[in-house]
Amino acid sequence: MKTIILSAISAVTMLWAGCKTDEITQKQVYVLNEETSVAEWKGAMPDNANTGSFAVKSKDLEVENGKVTGGSFIIPIASIKNFNLPDAVKPQLLEHLKSADFFNMAVHPEAAFKITKVQPYTGRDTAAIAGANFLVTGDFTMIGKTNSVTFPAKIDVNEKNLKTEAKFSIDRTKWGMTYATDPKAEGHYIYNDVAIHLKLDGTRKGSE
Repeated sequence: MKTIILSAISAVTMLWAGCKTDEITQKQVYVLNEETSVAEWKGAMPDNANTGSFAVKSKDLEVENGKVTGGSFIIPIASIKNFNLPDAVKPQLLEHLKSADFFNMAVHPEAAFKITKVQPYTGRDTAAIAGANFLVTGDFTMIGKTNSVTFPAKIDVNEKNLKTEAKFSIDRTKWGMTYATDPKAEGHYIYNDVAIHLKLDGTRKGSE
């Protein structure tokens, strides 16, 4: 009888240990490649537009059972680039974008996005990235203000790599960026909506 009880205890212990091991292996953390992860942007005016990008950084994108479940990423404002202007003019635009008229980089050097929900996406939003398979919701903090943002994304995850791509727009005035928002005012007018093309490339921590 004693032998039977000891065997039962041993079996339960082994089963519990196996479950804990499975839980550990199923939950993984991915780190973004800072050289290839970018948030491209487009700010438009009635007669033209400016385009560029920001770097994107993260060390804590969480994946469980092959699906992104949480984490956050940082956008350093100092990393802003412009694509369309001549080299001689780019510094003037970039310094203005870093100023208090826009990102106020001296006070708020980073923007941040914290994932709050990821769920399957089966919609047909024509503005979404082709192949979008998840709907991502998160808290986007910029210039000291936080608003919830939701967008369809294409997310591909395997044992070593994570790739995410999404296209969406944000209304800059929700974060207090109100420079040149009056179409009737003298001088140039900039539309409130800014187009974002997010491209994230990550590697599972420990798989390098």
